[in-house]
Amino acid sequence: MREIIFSTESGADLRGDLAQKYGVQVVPMHVIMDGQDYLDGFIPVADIYDYYERTKKIPSTTSTNSNEYHDFFTKIKADFPGCIIIHIGYTSRASSSFQNATIAAKEFDDIFLIDALNVSGGLMAIVMYAVSLLKAEPSIDPARLIEKIESQVPQSRLAFVPGSLDFLRAGGRVSNAAYLGGSLLKIKPLIELVDGRLVSTKKYRGKMSRVIEKMIRDYLNEYNIDKGQLYFLYSIGLDESIKKQVDEIAEEAGFKHVTWIEAGAVISTHCGPGAFGIAGLEI
Repeated sequence: MREIIFSTESGADLRGDLAQKYGVQVVPMHVIMDGQDYLDGFIPVADIYDYYERTKKIPSTTSTNSNEYHDFFTKIKADFPGCIIIHIGYTSRASSSFQNATIAAKEFDDIFLIDALNVSGGLMAIVMYAVSLLKAEPSIDPARLIEKIESQVPQSRLAFVPGSLDFLRAGGRVSNAAYLGGSLLKIKPLIELVDGRLVSTKKYRGKMSRVIEKMIRDYLNEYNIDKGQLYFLYSIGLDESIKKQVDEIAEEAGFKHVTWIEAGAVISTHCGPGAFGIAGLEI
């Protein structure tokens, strides 16, 4: 039986302990500050916000390039001889990363690519679903495994409220950025993944604690999320009292397991400090 190895990008925000536990291979994306290239996962997120405070400049991000993917896949093949690689990638509609992975994969046998059409916790939810499938059925046919994973791509629901509109606008990833409106009115836009693109779908007003409570309740009312697993995402700066409040709402709603995820450097560059998100798989 050939070993199956899952891989993804750092933009999945897959926690290091989970990646190690389940053998998921993670390739870094990039953060650029003053022309200097930093690998996501190898730079403290706090450095990004410190940089902004000093310079009032917002870093940019870039995808993993095809040469990096080639080296990444080569190493996996060397570490796990004869393995099958299933790469679950960052949405192709907000980054060139998936396209670059596709270019690199042409030089290898038995590498299968799945466009998750999602980012951060939404991508992580699909990766962890794949992990759970393989754990439950170690002898599953790879084609059947891929089919099941792909069936969950449209079921992954990610929504978040950015901590800073400055970071969100500068990132240029929201397709209807003009909708965001004036930050002076204390408006908090809700950003969701719609067909693989980041779209502002609602506006909330008020304190972050009230906004997040309303956001979670709206999310759980709109989507029939699998009660087995819910993901909460945050960037540095989110108040600890809000985390406690969020846990209580999830418990009240009957969720059996909640995983908290701290946004990595790439995602934090787009959402700003103090952001909050929620992700899960709809059933």
